[in-house]
Amino acid sequence: MNSVSGFIPNVLHWVVSAFSLLLTAYLIRGFQVGSFTYALLAAVVIGFANVIIRPVLLFLTLPINILTLGLFTFVVNGAVLKICASILPGFEIQTWGAAILGAIILTIVSWILHSVFI
Repeated sequence: MNSVSGFIPNVLHWVVSAFSLLLTAYLIRGFQVGSFTYALLAAVVIGFANVIIRPVLLFLTLPINILTLGLFTFVVNGAVLKICASILPGFEIQTWGAAILGAIILTIVSWILHSVFI
């Protein structure tokens, strides 16, 4: 496999993730993305946060996650989004409710768009 054939699916995945963010921002009040450029940047930062920060948070919150039968994972996902929004210009989440609901909607929208386009 050459480098071009691996590059195109990664770029497509990145663009679909950015569209997922924009659609989530359209659906959720308090979840704002300034433009498609900011959505692309946010998609990269959220991807890195999901690889670096999210596993640590899931490990630290494992007891409460077990007690809630995994539902606390939505709070962890919302916290990761809120952390990313706090460091990125053009990406804002105003409340914790918007962050948690945004995480749920973003997961659903991203899953649908990735299953259709990738």
